[in-house]
Amino acid sequence: MDDLPDLVAWDILERINTTVDKSAISLTCKRLHKLDNVQRKSIRVGCGLRPANEALVSLCKRFQNLEKVEISYSGWMSKLGKQLDDRGLYNLSISCPRLADLTLSYCTFITDAGLTHLASCSNLSALKLIFTPRISGCGILSVVVGCKKLALLHLIRCLNITRMEWLEYLGKLETLEDLCIKNCRAIGEGDLIRLGQTWQRLKRLQFEVDANYRYMKVYDRLAVDQWQKQSVPCDKMTELTLVNGIISPGRGLACVLGKCRSLEKIHLDVCVGVRDSDIIGLARNSGSSLRSISLRVPSDFSLPLLMTNSIRLTDKCLEALAQNCTRLESVRLSFSDGDFPSISSFSLQGILTVVLTCPMRELALDHVYSFDDVGMQALCSAEHLEMVELTRCQEITDEGLELAAQFPQLRVLKLSKCLGVSEDGLKPLVGSGKLKVLAVDDCPQISHRGVEGAADSVSFKRDLSWMH
Repeated sequence: MDDLPDLVAWDILERINTTVDKSAISLTCKRLHKLDNVQRKSIRVGCGLRPANEALVSLCKRFQNLEKVEISYSGWMSKLGKQLDDRGLYNLSISCPRLADLTLSYCTFITDAGLTHLASCSNLSALKLIFTPRISGCGILSVVVGCKKLALLHLIRCLNITRMEWLEYLGKLETLEDLCIKNCRAIGEGDLIRLGQTWQRLKRLQFEVDANYRYMKVYDRLAVDQWQKQSVPCDKMTELTLVNGIISPGRGLACVLGKCRSLEKIHLDVCVGVRDSDIIGLARNSGSSLRSISLRVPSDFSLPLLMTNSIRLTDKCLEALAQNCTRLESVRLSFSDGDFPSISSFSLQGILTVVLTCPMRELALDHVYSFDDVGMQALCSAEHLEMVELTRCQEITDEGLELAAQFPQLRVLKLSKCLGVSEDGLKPLVGSGKLKVLAVDDCPQISHRGVEGAADSVSFKRDLSWMH
């Protein structure tokens, strides 16, 4: 190893991805150990860090070019020793001058006081906080004020954030490109208006409301007026994910849907109030760029009262996608638990219109009862379709499943909780060499023996507790 040129030794280390392998090879000789210390740019530590504060300082001194640090205490118990605390975060801020990306997960000892130390990390551009219950809006504000390069902020299950001044400051800073807020009970859709001019820089937005608190934050008249007057375009938004939201005309994130011009991916999961007009407008505005759309319809649609309601999605929105989205490659349609088989927003014809018109590579259907063997027959004409995922599609039988062997480009097939199919439907695939991946989960009529040889890689699981 001593005779290897530096560039070759460096290249060897760059090709090793896992931390375990990097640590192992660095122990083979002093030269690789030294090179690894210089090259290592990221570490992930947690419960095994003891004593936490001192051990983290030691790691930062060893790896002096660290840029990314993840500290996770998932599964922590008191017998595992003390967690990293505010003092440890202070040590990190002074020992890791290149720190650009920090993730704190289940760090229950860290408070606002500890977070203020990060304000001195001038290179910090990404911060992820996952279940840090002692951190409030004041701590977030101290970070966004001090870290002028902050471009990514993820807040997941941060239950103590009630003050929103940090959102206003981010709006003035205009550096944020990626914002994720999940299950932070006190943060509502109306609060996001505070981002102001930052909307025109935002590229990715994920906003998920705890379903149990969906209706807790009621819009006041001022919030409605502010959203309606919001003139800042969202031209740079490429990914949008909304979960458990309330989409109402002129309110909250409904205003954002109509202003996106460059969306590539959109995921609407149990968003009450989404209308055909919302999806049609989206298809027209982002038609040339949209590559992926995922719609999970709320179970509220199962109520007979809503059958004629104008907020119910229909084939009209699918037709708009087919007409305008010339690059659409992935479609996922699903209905949340509780829908009756006879009720479906989308007909078979509507689904096939978008699948066969667009260059579709991925199709995933969940609880879509309108899709049956006739639909499987139609997919034989889908020239680009590489992945099909069917979950709880109970109208599909072995006759339809057998047709999967005739899909021109099919490489991945996933079946889950499908009652109408058996291993007989997979027989045309066995030994054909067509599939690279086959995944069968919880299908009562398919055995492990029935999937053998049907694909290069096969995964099988059968837990029938969902049927009871």
